[in-house]
Amino acid sequence: MSIGLILLIIVGLLVAFGVAQRVLDRLRLTDRQALLFVGLLFVGGLIPDIPITPLLSVNIGGALVPLGLCVYLLVKEVVRALLASVITGVAIHLVGEWMPSEPEQIVIDPNYLFGLIGGAVAYLFGRSRRGAFVAGVLGSLIAAFWDAVEVWNQGVQQTLSLGGAGLLDTIVISGLVAVLLAELVGEIIERMARGTHRDEERVFEDGDFVKRGERK
Repeated sequence: MSIGLILLIIVGLLVAFGVAQRVLDRLRLTDRQALLFVGLLFVGGLIPDIPITPLLSVNIGGALVPLGLCVYLLVKEVVRALLASVITGVAIHLVGEWMPSEPEQIVIDPNYLFGLIGGAVAYLFGRSRRGAFVAGVLGSLIAAFWDAVEVWNQGVQQTLSLGGAGLLDTIVISGLVAVLLAELVGEIIERMARGTHRDEERVFEDGDFVKRGERK
């Protein structure tokens, strides 16, 4: 048995016993999905290569399944980011609809407000740092294009300047807020997880914290 197949068995056991949960969370995979891919890799690796041309053959476990896993992860990230972008764009557009029409009634520059709202919504639905940033930027562009379409439908021939006329401010603020929120919240969650883990390893005995199983 090759070292690759042995490692797959080890990985499968780690997943089954919950040891690799943190890594799976990073990859956005559940235990069942991970075990399914490990099983497909293992079984596919035992199947003989499939000849494609006289100079090319393909192994199911060594090529097709890993390629499918990569496509799955990329598509999953892209779909999440695109969906978050649409939601962010809708949120920014709705905020613009609800804002007062009279400039003197507006207490904050709309572009700044759109950026802050867009960044927050992009983080909530983008989840990952990359997804949040993409959603913040694309969502701002979607909202700007949506506004332009509404104006055009009213018969107004107004030029749409993507990236100009204050939109740059919205895009920069939205993207930065989304990434900073993702980084800040992610760091807090990681610290809380580490703190919880440490607390589980220590107990309070005789007025002091000691490692579990140790006696003073």
